[in-house]
Amino acid sequence: MSGSDHSFVEVCLYEVRTDKVDEFEALVRRVAAHHRAANGSRDVRYVRRTHRAGDFNAVKQGKPAVPLVRASKTVTYILYWELDGAKDHGRATKSGLEHFYREFRRCLVTAPKILLGTRIE
Repeated sequence: MSGSDHSFVEVCLYEVRTDKVDEFEALVRRVAAHHRAANGSRDVRYVRRTHRAGDFNAVKQGKPAVPLVRASKTVTYILYWELDGAKDHGRATKSGLEHFYREFRRCLVTAPKILLGTRIE
């Protein structure tokens, strides 16, 4: 990739109340469709955290990830959203917030952690 071919990426971590999981998952299906339709959008993925890495020795030995089993007060979700550039991201984010902000807020325990950057590979 040359310097001008690098896409813009948002990775977002959401902590969702356990009693709002079904509502949140239905919401992100609608949000993902909205994001995919945005000009400049390349990829949109939502992931529900279901596993954790074992200890370092287990990882070095190639053992599989460990399923989460303990009851928790929140469920973690991750958004991976790739767009052509930062301007496309700004326009698409504005539109998404105008349509879905209140519904998101009802489901979340805290404000999402948003990471933004340029894809290098």
